[in-house]
Parts: sequence; structure tokens; C-alpha cells
Amino acid sequence: MSEDFKIEQKLGIDKIRKRVASLCSTQSAKKKVEELRLFTSPSELERELNLTEEMRSLLLFDTPFPDSGYIDILPLFKRLEQPSAYLDSPSLQNLRVGLATLRSITNYFRKDRPLRYPNLNRLISTVALFPTVDKRLDSLLDRFGNIRDSASPQLGSIRKSIKEREGSLSKLLKSLLAKGQQEGIIESDATLSVREGKVLLPVDVGSRRKIAGYVVDQSGSGRTIYVEPIEAVELNNHIKELIFAQQREIERILIEFSTFLRDYLPELTTSFERLCDIEFIRAKALYAIEIGAAKPILNLDGELIVREGRHPLLEEVLKREGREIVPLTLSLNREKRILLISGPNAGGKSIALKSVGVLQYMFQMALLVPASQSSEFPLFQSFFVEIGDEQSLENDLSTYSSHLKNMREIVTRADRESLVLIDEFGSGTEPMAGGAIAEALLEELERRGSFGVVTTHYTNLKLYAGSSKGVINGGMLFDTHKIEPLFKLEIGTPGISFAFELAKKMGIPEAIVAKAQKGVGPQFVEMERQLRRVSRSRRRIDLSLKSVGEREQYLTELTNRYEEELKGIKQLKREVLKEAKEEASRLLSGSNKIIEKTIREIREGEAEREKTKRAREELESFKKRVESKEERPLDRVEERLNSIEKIAVKERRAPKGKRAHRERKVSILELKVGDKVRVAKSGVVGEVVEVSGKQVTIAAGSLLTRLAVGKVERLSNREYSDILAPGGVDRRRFSVTESAGVGERRVNFKPTIDLRGERVEGALERVTSFVDDAIMVGVGEIKILHGKGDGILKEEIRRHLKSFWGILSYRDEAIEMGGAGITVVDLTNYK
Repeated sequence: MSEDFKIEQKLGIDKIRKRVASLCSTQSAKKKVEELRLFTSPSELERELNLTEEMRSLLLFDTPFPDSGYIDILPLFKRLEQPSAYLDSPSLQNLRVGLATLRSITNYFRKDRPLRYPNLNRLISTVALFPTVDKRLDSLLDRFGNIRDSASPQLGSIRKSIKEREGSLSKLLKSLLAKGQQEGIIESDATLSVREGKVLLPVDVGSRRKIAGYVVDQSGSGRTIYVEPIEAVELNNHIKELIFAQQREIERILIEFSTFLRDYLPELTTSFERLCDIEFIRAKALYAIEIGAAKPILNLDGELIVREGRHPLLEEVLKREGREIVPLTLSLNREKRILLISGPNAGGKSIALKSVGVLQYMFQMALLVPASQSSEFPLFQSFFVEIGDEQSLENDLSTYSSHLKNMREIVTRADRESLVLIDEFGSGTEPMAGGAIAEALLEELERRGSFGVVTTHYTNLKLYAGSSKGVINGGMLFDTHKIEPLFKLEIGTPGISFAFELAKKMGIPEAIVAKAQKGVGPQFVEMERQLRRVSRSRRRIDLSLKSVGEREQYLTELTNRYEEELKGIKQLKREVLKEAKEEASRLLSGSNKIIEKTIREIREGEAEREKTKRAREELESFKKRVESKEERPLDRVEERLNSIEKIAVKERRAPKGKRAHRERKVSILELKVGDKVRVAKSGVVGEVVEVSGKQVTIAAGSLLTRLAVGKVERLSNREYSDILAPGGVDRRRFSVTESAGVGERRVNFKPTIDLRGERVEGALERVTSFVDDAIMVGVGEIKILHGKGDGILKEEIRRHLKSFWGILSYRDEAIEMGGAGITVVDLTNYK
């Protein structure tokens, strides 16, 4: 058994190979799966990964790719290398189907597809088409794959003669049958029978001597014999001779065609090798779709970064049990290149180790990886895996002796280009000695610069990792309340064994557990307690950092909104000033004319006192109109601008924590029907028409909107009138147009969308619009109905959901409400 095969068995790669091979139709493609080995050249690996990723995208999002017609043709060409060999008619039919498949695939990559799938197009461009061969095959075979009568004049003549002789024979036998029935030697309801390729008369055994001929067969009961009449013998013999002639002519035609085909063998072989490559790539892409895999990043700087990685075999098992896998996230680099994982038994240490090995191995086999596309994998030149019970009966070695033998190989051969995976490091012997040997071996691996993932229970190894430059601790998390593992890896702190807690949960008496704790000494118990404190503190810090990050993001959006609003106010100010100047110019021009006219009338000797008084009143009225038109719009703009600027400056100067707190806190107002209010975020104004607990319904124009009381602020009647006054500056002139649209969306928005039966591409477009609308109208939870099926649509939708910033989490619906057929999405709501 080769070392590579042992590694693949330990990691489960052999099962992955079998699954990919099962997706191939031809033995040639299956053989490529079996022969697939690790790539160590970056350029070759990148090329193969690009081919598979393009095929995955094509199968998911493009029109259907040819999925049939993949037939083993290459062995036929191998046979034709022998001068005396020729292809039979079934082989010709297979060749015709294969050529049609080549033609379909070539036609598929026309128009704009070469730009979308450049790597696949380069592969397809090496495929040649053979119209001459196609035409010749069509002239030889009918649509069922049989040799046509017109394949040659001789064959047509022979088959015509056969039909004529068979017609004559049929007439003869029918007349003999009727005659026998009249004479009573054949049953009245009997019919002609075929035995050994001959048409025979069914004769009662007692009447055997009454009909001349040869007995060919007998019925199971023995009461009927089947006779070839002497009159039909000559015709049957003639037909048989014609059939032999037909076979010879068909053989001659096949030999002639095979000779013709030999001239095309090199080009045919190359094209069908490409067809085999395409089927192989298609099988890899189908498996990637099946496990929700994608193409990660090739990291040439020696960093291994796994984000949301999933062990494909484990995930398959968990799905059958109705459970979900916990994704794995970790990173190793040239500085911290060995991860030491510790934690409770059955807590997921071995699964984490195997997941790293499986994902890296799949990547170097040019298989797409079930992990985030932002994951990064380096290239390793060698793998070393030490997992499980390696007791050797043949060499009379114990488990620990076998373990040490394998460790000798690892520490003498591993280098900076190696990935080392060791499960339960140092176990199998006396703990103190085993721990000491394991520590020395770990130090040697660190000195050699190898990458690795190691699992252990030994405290001395955890302490070593805490002070080492190249080794980092990792612990499997544990729910201390439920006393059960969480199967989640935390980097930076060692895992806790929880041995005593597990013992209590399994029913071990308290007195025995207490005695055991006393036996290990206070130092061990205190260390476990301190580790638990560190773990809890770290989780609190992580939650705080996440909260701070969300607040920072919100403040950035808030600042951007204020800046946009300021821009709008300033632009509005410029426009109003321009209009005011133009109006003032027009008023000035008009006033000069009025003044000149009034002066002229007063100076005229005919002017009367009443007329002079009326002229003065007109001047005074005109003066008031001018003052109103010049001052009121500008005053309102200046007042609104100063208010906005003060708020923005105040927000920028305030401490970040206080600023976020103040923005989120909207006091609960004691509102009543008829109050005038403004929506705090959008600026829409309206009148309260209903108050129900902490919910308020406001009327803004013809639109009714229901929202939380804390999201509105009360306005005085004067403020409300000023905002809506014809000459007033309504904020809606530059921002409420969209806000009103949001209100309408909120009224009409439905928090559930049904995507069952849709293609992936169209479904993702609808999800994008659906989530955008949900975030815009402030919905906290939405549901996406996609059905269960084979899970492809669900996986792609969830992969797509990761690209939205406003999504907090997503999960399956409760089983009684639809389970895995519905995805429930929790959204960020800052309203």
C-alpha cells in the first residue's frame, strides 16, 4: 500500500474520489479521476482550478450544457491500430453519437461565451469536427444504428432477395397450415411457430407420419411437435445462404469504412481526448455544486487561511441526520505555522484537524473547496498524516511503537514545504514520558519550519505553545451550562478538558469526582479555572468589538448622510439666492417705472389730492411686497442651514460612544391623535391618527405609515406650518421624495418571497431586490422560501446573502414551519 493511498484513506480522500468518479459516464474519465494526483506547480494548479470554476459557473448560471453523449470512443481507436481490425455497427453508432456531442459542445461555446469562459474556450478550441466522417456515417447507418439497405448496391440486392424468399415461404407455410387444419392433423386454433430461426408447423404428435418434413422441436407437454415441411426446406436453405451473403457484405462495408477512418485517427484521438477532459471537468464541477464548493485563492506567501471551511464527508452525514456543520476558521503563516488544538473529548479536535487536511488536499488536487472564496491555500510539496490506531500485527509493534516509528519518519523528512497532521500527539504511553517526548518532537517540527495541525490533551504542550514563536494554541469551545461541546475552534487560547464536568454529567458520583480533583492537585484545577476565565473574557471582548464595529459603521453612514444633506442645503441656498437676485432686479426695474410715473403725476398741475394719496399707497404696498420676497426665503434657508451645520458639528465633536448612544436614543413621547410629528430619520412630517402602545400611525399626505413612537419627534403647529408653507423650505424638496417612496414600500412590503422552481441566476437577482427593500423599509426579519430539493438553490442563496452588510445572521425555519426549505434572515435595523 503506497504512502499516498494511506494518507487518502486516513483523510477520506478515497471516498471523495469515488464520488467524483461516479459522476463520470465513461471509463476514460473515471480513470482520470483515479490517476489525479497533487499539483505542486502554481501555474498548472491555477489552470485546472480555473477550468473547474468556469464549468461550475456555467452549469449553475448558464443555459443547459450537453449532459449526454459521453461515450468511450478511445478504446475503439486503439483497436483500429491493428491492421486487421474493424468496427462493428454498434461501434459506428457510438462514434456517431460521440461526434454529435463534440459538435454540440463546440456550438455551445460560440457567441459571447468565449469571453465569459476563456479557459474552457481554449480547451474546446483544440477540438476538431469531422463533417466528412459524419456524412459517411449517415450514409451507412439509419437512425437506429442499423446498416442501411443503401449502404451498397450488393447489400440492397441481397436484402431484396431475402424479403422475396421470406414472402414466398410465408405463403407456402400458411397454405400448408390451412391444409393441415382441414385434414385435422393440426389444431384449428394453432399458428405458425419460429424455432431456431425457422418458421415451422405445429403438428399433433399422433399425426407425425401424415406430414413430410423434419422435426425441429417439441413442446414442453410432448403433445405437439414442430415440423419443417419438406416443401419449405429448399426455400429455408436459400434464405440462409442469402443471410450469410448479407453478413459478408456488411463485414466488407465495415472493413472499408474502418480503412477510411484510419486516416483520421490522430485528429479523432485528440478530439475525443478533449471530450474526456471535458467530462472529467464537468464531474468535478458537479461535485463542487453538490457540496457547495468554490475556488479559493492560491497564496504564494506561505499562508494558510481557512474561512468557513466544511468537511464535505462530515457535512453529508450531518445533513442526513438533520443537523448543520459548524464551519472552521483558522490561519497559519510563516511566523505561527503550527496550531496545537486542545479541548474536551468528542469536542471536535480531530474533525478540525482532518478538515484542514481534506481542504488542503482537495485544493492541490484541483478540486473546488467547500469554504469561503476568500480562503487562501498555499502549496505543499509533501503531506505527513498520523491519525488513529496504527498497531502493526505484522511487525509485532504496539500502537505507541507504531506511533513513534511514524514520528521518526516525520521529524526526519518534514521541512518548510510540508504539512504535518498529528492526532492525539504523544498518547498511548505513560502520560509524563509521552508528554515529554511529544514536546521534544514538537520543538523539532517547529525548528524544521513545517506547517502543521496537532491535537493533544497534554498540559505541557499547551504551556509550550504559549511561550513558543512558531506554535499557537487553539481550543475547542464548550458550553459550560449545558456541559456539551460547541464544535467551534477558538485561536489563541488552549482548550479545557472539562473532564470533571463530563464525569459528573455521565453520572459519576460527586464524591468520586471530588476525590479525583484532589488527586490531580490544586495546580491543575486552578489552571483549568483560569483558562475558563480567559475564554469567557475573550468572548466578551469579541462581542464588544463586534458591537463597536457596528456602531462605527452606523456613525460613518450618519456622517455621510449629514454631509449629503449639507450639500443639498448649500445648493438650495445658491439657487434661492440666484432667484432672489433675479427677482430683485426685476422688482427694481419695475419700481423705477412706478416711481417715475408717480412723480410725473404729482408734478402735473392737474393732480388731485386723492390721486396723490393713492399713488403713495401703491408705493407703500409695493415696498412691502419687495421686502417679503427678498427676505422670507433667504431667512428660512439661512435658518435651516445653520441648524443642520450646528447638529453636524456637534455630532463630529462628541465622543464616539456618546454620539452613537445619543443617535440611537429617541425618547418615548406622550403622543395623542392630532399631534404634528416628524420622522426622526427621514424628515417626513405628518399628523398622528392613531396611538397604540409603543406604536404610532401617522398620515403624511395620502400615505399612512406605522412605526415605533421612539422614531418620531413632536412638532409645534407653527413648525409644521412653516415646513409645509408654499414659500417654506421643505426638506422633502431634496430628500423626502425618496423617503415617501420608502413609506409606500413599507406599506406594501411582504416579508416572505417564494423562489421555488426558479433558476439560480434569476433567484439571486430577486433576492438582491428583496433584501434591499427589506433593509430600506426597516424590517427586522425576512423569509426566503426555496424548497429542499438537492440543496443547490439554498446553498447559492446563502452564499449570496454573505455579500450584504445589513444581514446579521440566517438559519433554517423551525421544522414545523418548513425547516430546511425556508431560510430565515435577521437584518440590522438602525431605525
